[in-house]
Amino acid sequence: MSKVLLLVLLLMSSVAQANTVLILGDSLSAGYRMAAEQAWPQLLAKQWRQEGRRVEVVNASVSGDTTQQGLQRLPPLLERHQPSLVLLELGGNDGLRGLPPPLIQRNLSTLIELADDAGARVVLTEIKLPPNYGRRYLQQFEQVFSQLADQHRLPLLPFFVEPLIGRQGMMMDDGIHPTADAQPLIAGQVHAFLTPYLEP
Repeated sequence: MSKVLLLVLLLMSSVAQANTVLILGDSLSAGYRMAAEQAWPQLLAKQWRQEGRRVEVVNASVSGDTTQQGLQRLPPLLERHQPSLVLLELGGNDGLRGLPPPLIQRNLSTLIELADDAGARVVLTEIKLPPNYGRRYLQQFEQVFSQLADQHRLPLLPFFVEPLIGRQGMMMDDGIHPTADAQPLIAGQVHAFLTPYLEP
């Protein structure tokens, strides 16, 4: 193989790998009670492909995951996929279990640092809880995400479920999980927010 051809192949490989987006989330991103191809991460990847962008979306979301479980899973995911961007969508299950917000914040901060040390840009997803958890806890919980975004100077993706609440057919009966019909709307929200952070 000539040196020129080898250089071209290496350049093509680096371009192809320049945009690997790793989504580390819970059921809100895992496609809860629906086929994987219906979930918004797959629709997001499809939209980028249709635009001709070289983006690989790795959806490493697992229903029920907490920030502690994310800490166990992230290091091997970073090593395997070497993402250029990590979207963190965790904390909801911690909150639903009433875990202390300072603990959630420490875990998320460690996740951010792990991804940053691996050379990935990090985007944090804002999470909100149902109103029945009490004003004090809700306030402390929601502040976690804005404080982390300020502390680590991260983009904060607004809670993508919030615009769906109260819209017919958009939420499952549990009032927490978006339906399959809502997934294209979420993909559109995330697409608009994340695209500017992709490598050119």
